Amino acid sequence: MRTIDWVDGAVEIIDQTVLPGELRVLRLHTVGELIAAIQSLAVRGAPALGVAGAFGVALAARVHADDPGALDNAVRRIETARPTAVNLARGAQRAAALLPLGPDAVLAGACAIRDEEIAASESMASRGADLVVELCGDRPRLLTHCNTGGLCTVTVGTALGVVGELHRRGGLAGVIASETRPLLQGARLTSWELSRWGVEHRVAVDSAGPFLMARGEVDAVILGADRICADGDVINKIGTYSHALGARRAGIPFIVVAPESTVDLATPTGAHVEIEDRGAAEVTAWSDAVNPAFDVTPHDLVTAIVTDRRVIRIDRGEKP
Repeated sequence: MRTIDWVDGAVEIIDQTVLPGELRVLRLHTVGELIAAIQSLAVRGAPALGVAGAFGVALAARVHADDPGALDNAVRRIETARPTAVNLARGAQRAAALLPLGPDAVLAGACAIRDEEIAASESMASRGADLVVELCGDRPRLLTHCNTGGLCTVTVGTALGVVGELHRRGGLAGVIASETRPLLQGARLTSWELSRWGVEHRVAVDSAGPFLMARGEVDAVILGADRICADGDVINKIGTYSHALGARRAGIPFIVVAPESTVDLATPTGAHVEIEDRGAAEVTAWSDAVNPAFDVTPHDLVTAIVTDRRVIRIDRGEKP
C-alpha cells in the first residue's frame, strides 16, 4: 500500500495514529482536513510530508480556483503546518509554482513529486545497503530510531528501506528498534513494518541504545532525517543525538538515510532550524514537561549521509 496518494479527487492516507491496532485509510477532501492530519501525525515523515504538501496545494487549487486570496492563504497554511521538516514547505512550493497553469497542472506536478519519492526510496535502499556492507561486513546488527519505512515516504522507506533491502539480500542479522518517545513511532510503526517484512527485531527503550552499542550488540546505527543542513548537521526525531554520541563512543558507523529533497543548503547549521515543540500533553498529564519533537546531531558525529543520488562521507570531510 502507498502511505499517501491521490485517489478519485481526494488525498488518501494511512492513518498512522491508530497503527498497529488498526489499518485505517482516511480520505481527505479539504485543505483543513489535510492540515489536521499533518498536525496530528496521521501522516508524517519528511518525504511523505513533501507529497502531502503538494497534494494539499492540488486540493486548494480545485477549491479556490476563483479566489486568489484564499488560495494564497491555503498555500501558506500548508507550508507552515509543521515547521521542522523542510520537505513539507518544499512540496507545497513546487506545486504552488504551477498554479498559473491551472488545477490539472498542479495535480500533475504533485503526482510527479509522489513518483520522485518512490524512485528515491528505491535508490536509497540499494545505495544504503551497499554502504552498510562496506562498513560493517556481512549480516550486520543494526539499531534504528523513529520510523523510516514506507510509512514515512510513499513506499519502501529511507533507513528502514535499507534494512528491508539487506533482509531481501539475506544480509541482516537483526534489528533493534528504539521505541522513540513520546509517540512510540518505533515501537508502534517500525515494529509493525518489520513484522510485515518478516525481519527479526527487538524493541528497546530509547535510553538503552548507547548502552547496547557499548556492549557490542550493534554494528551500526541507521536512521533518517527531517532536514540536513549545509554543514551536514542532521535534524531528526528527538533521541537521535543520544544515539550519535553512543555510536561515536562505541566506534561504530552512524548512517543517515534521507532523500536529496531533505538536504537544505539554504540552512547553514542546525542552530538555524526551528525545532517544533509538541507540548506537554503528549508526555504527561501531571506536571509541566519539555517536549521537543526533534534534535540536532552535529555533523562531526555522522559517518555518512546516503541520498537517492549520492553517498556523502562526512567522516572524510565531504559536505552536502
